[in-house]
Amino acid sequence: MNQAMSAAPALGRQERRPRRRGLAPLEPVSARTRVALGVGFFVLFFVVWAFFTLGGFVSPTFLASPITMAREGWLLFTEFGFLHDIGMTVWRVLGGFVMAAVVAVPLGIAMGAHKGVEAFLEPFVSFCRYLPASAFIPLLILWAGLGELQKLLVIFIGSVFQIILMVAVTVGNARKDLVEAAYTLGASSSGIVRRVLIPGAAPDIAETLRLVLGWAWTYVIVAELIGSASGIGHMITDSQALLNTGQIIFGIIVIGLIGLVSDVLFKAVNRRLFAWSAL
Repeated sequence: MNQAMSAAPALGRQERRPRRRGLAPLEPVSARTRVALGVGFFVLFFVVWAFFTLGGFVSPTFLASPITMAREGWLLFTEFGFLHDIGMTVWRVLGGFVMAAVVAVPLGIAMGAHKGVEAFLEPFVSFCRYLPASAFIPLLILWAGLGELQKLLVIFIGSVFQIILMVAVTVGNARKDLVEAAYTLGASSSGIVRRVLIPGAAPDIAETLRLVLGWAWTYVIVAELIGSASGIGHMITDSQALLNTGQIIFGIIVIGLIGLVSDVLFKAVNRRLFAWSAL
């Protein structure tokens, strides 16, 4: 009798415990479910797009159908050398982004590690990061002409100040107890930066670079819209003049696919390099 009475509250507590549900707040989902949901959204998107365009609800002048977009994309590859345009755009993005990272990461580490450097640079960096990169295009054309350097500099300016500030914040948020422990063990100031701050912030710095790489793609299209003879942005400009919305949409989708692939690769590299950070 007593055992039954004591088991009743326990049973009640078990019944009140929330069950694990796939859509519950912060509840993780399996990798297979994540892929299925992601692919499912793309399928739904194309179904809705096809319904409105093939059903005649939207004029082809304003929005091409998926079938027209695919046909125009095939023509771009087979007759207009679009593969070369893709290669030029990817090269510009990577070139400008690497330039920005090489300059910004050391400056961001210095700002985050040394408050004097932060006080000296932070107002200027905060000021510059609000300036749109596209506003510099007229000056960059005067300084560097219409060649590749001008396009690389647009991406550089659009990325470098964002990376500096985000890296500085990441390094500045290091655990103070680890710094104090390193000092106690006899580490020097430079040793603190090399052995404590940089290793601790490295995973988040890599994540910052991954995010800013996505922003770099928006800058390269702006750079290619003016005074460019190649690239995805150049193709989009020419297609706009011809009212060819199929080619415009195909170019936009190609940019998204390249960005998605680069993002997945960046994540995979980060997980391999900093596997310990997920523990």
